[in-house]
Amino acid sequence: MVLLHWCLLWLLFPLSSRTQKLPTRDEELFQMQIRDKAFFHDSSVIPDGAEISSYLFRDTPKRYFFVVEEDNTPLSVTVTPCDTPLEWKLSLQELPEDTSGEGSGDLEPLEQQKQQIINEEGTELFSYKGNDVEYFISSSSPSGLYQLDILSTEKDTHFKVYATTTPESDQPYPELPYDPRVDVTSLGRTTVTLAWKPSPTASLLKQPIQYCVVINKEHNFKSLCAVEAKLSADDAFMMAPKPGLDFSPFDFAHFGFPSDNSGKERSFQAKPSPKLGRHVYSRPKVDIQKICIGNKNIFTVSDLKPDTQYYFDVFVVNINSNMSTAYVGTFARTKEEAKQKTVELKDGKVTDVFVKRKGAKFLRFAPVSSHQKVTFFIHSCLDAVQIQVRRDGKLLLSQNVEGIQQFQLRGKPKAKYLIRLKGNKKGASMLKILATTRPTKQSFPSLPEDTRIKAFDKLRTCSSATVAWLGTQERNKFCIYKKEVDDNYNEDQKRREQNQCLGPDIRKKSEKVLCKYFHSQNLQKAVTTETIKGLQPGKSYLLDVYVIGHGGHSVKYQSKVVKTRKFC
Repeated sequence: MVLLHWCLLWLLFPLSSRTQKLPTRDEELFQMQIRDKAFFHDSSVIPDGAEISSYLFRDTPKRYFFVVEEDNTPLSVTVTPCDTPLEWKLSLQELPEDTSGEGSGDLEPLEQQKQQIINEEGTELFSYKGNDVEYFISSSSPSGLYQLDILSTEKDTHFKVYATTTPESDQPYPELPYDPRVDVTSLGRTTVTLAWKPSPTASLLKQPIQYCVVINKEHNFKSLCAVEAKLSADDAFMMAPKPGLDFSPFDFAHFGFPSDNSGKERSFQAKPSPKLGRHVYSRPKVDIQKICIGNKNIFTVSDLKPDTQYYFDVFVVNINSNMSTAYVGTFARTKEEAKQKTVELKDGKVTDVFVKRKGAKFLRFAPVSSHQKVTFFIHSCLDAVQIQVRRDGKLLLSQNVEGIQQFQLRGKPKAKYLIRLKGNKKGASMLKILATTRPTKQSFPSLPEDTRIKAFDKLRTCSSATVAWLGTQERNKFCIYKKEVDDNYNEDQKRREQNQCLGPDIRKKSEKVLCKYFHSQNLQKAVTTETIKGLQPGKSYLLDVYVIGHGGHSVKYQSKVVKTRKFC
């Protein structure tokens, strides 16, 4: 262990008279160390049990080290991207031998040990690419020097890292309730009321928490870090350092970089010079609002614009650790300025509809030209809704819709169609609806009557599963995704976790299997098969197929859970 500390110290030792003490989990020292923010800013050591924030230059990797002092120690490492996807991997370093080759018992020269550690890549334990908050956890890890490499390939960005050897007792991230959705309970022209289940961190663990609500017009956020990065770099982060302006040659030498390369390479972890100031990059103003409301789990957002779609996110923040967890966000469109009882549907245009709990919404479709058929495409995002369609007062259709359904009705010259959507008792409903007399020109991709995914039980192996699904005569792009789930996973859990109208762009890159184009003029042969490989024995996987139309809208087939064979 002495050798382990010496090796880490030499990796981080600055070329100045100032020295640093290696972070430990000794509680007295730990409390002192986490208060000394400059300590961790100046080093590449991840402190045990504290979250650090840092900055990445594009295409310039950063390396951090974490010490596990004893064998069979629990280990948890969490990386939080802020405003761009990251690539990161965790490795276990092979350390030099304790003694020299002559058996003298003396340590090898420190410079030689340092060079040996830097040159060796170590054993890769985990890797990830994407913008989700992702973590590595092990109940029993060997002692050694753990190395975390992080890279941003899109742009300069902020990120956060948390590592601990006591994950069971720390619990810095607040827990989510069994149902983590944010519900819209009331909708007006300028107000929206949100409600959510309380966090067990407050109700059961009795830890102090607060909720922060975020409102914007672009998209939902996956972390509070991403929200703060959008708001302003000055609100919660250090400014982006700019080599050549914010650093002197001494700064680069101080952090282990030759001064003559300061104009060519960017630092892994560098501290801006206070004498030269910081360069502030101009950012366009983002229409986003963050409001922290204490421990209330209901909130009314006011001063919104009528007839405007907003995205709402709720984050629960542990006041002691200042670390947060995101609820499953939602979106809603405020009511129009002029009270309009009936929404007019335009031929071939997708319309977003919100129906409050036990409420009703009326829509009207009046084709401008004569037609033989009318096609209604309904995509229920969350819970089921009831749809009724009347043509000139005559009831043609009355049915509950859950997920994706398509109805084709016989047309009539100069006919007008009245659509009634009724919400259920569970909660508010969101859906997308499209009505058209020209189904070949619709914005959504065409769908077969059966949108199930079929799994071939006899073709299952310990590492693969073969599935098939139907297509149509229209050439569309199909993308298939896989996700490992527990054996007791069911569709009720999936509805609680995810808005069904969200497309494949929210999925992790690691879950993507492939994308391909497919169609057949003969509908009896419009079927395709695919073998998903690289699976683990005896594991259950959730398979999703997305069909993407020419207009860019995507529709998900019915999910399918498959389980690989345990023994082959």
